[in-house]
Amino acid sequence: MSSHTIHLHRVLRASPEKVYRAFTEADAMCRWLPPFGFIGTMQKFEPKVGGSFRMSFTNFGTRHTHSFGGEYVEMKPHESLRYTDRFDDPNLPGEITVSVTFKPVACGTELRVEQAGIPAVIPAEMCYLGWQESLLQLAQLVEPDIPNG
Repeated sequence: MSSHTIHLHRVLRASPEKVYRAFTEADAMCRWLPPFGFIGTMQKFEPKVGGSFRMSFTNFGTRHTHSFGGEYVEMKPHESLRYTDRFDDPNLPGEITVSVTFKPVACGTELRVEQAGIPAVIPAEMCYLGWQESLLQLAQLVEPDIPNG
């Protein structure tokens, strides 16, 4: 079975603590992770080493849903996390590993994401497009500083 790996990088105007929290709260993930045109629903969420999650993305236009889940392998609060993803669709076999680092920088957080083991039937450029949309929504979630809002 063939697969590929993609790498993403983004600097966010928010603290590593705030950005990390966006990866470890179910409602936040449902808000930013689904690419444009999709709605995220979390069915199970245990953000701890050995804990698992189950999530689905629903295409708002077609109402087609695809589900996936995985396990948290490593979590260093505000520094890094690593988790696995596995699609429910048998046409998308294998296990994907997502590694994320959160580095404090002068203006906020340098975020690096590696997604390894992506099934070859999913073009890498489609993964990049989806992640670019997700990271834009992540920035829109974590960058505003709304006091007492």
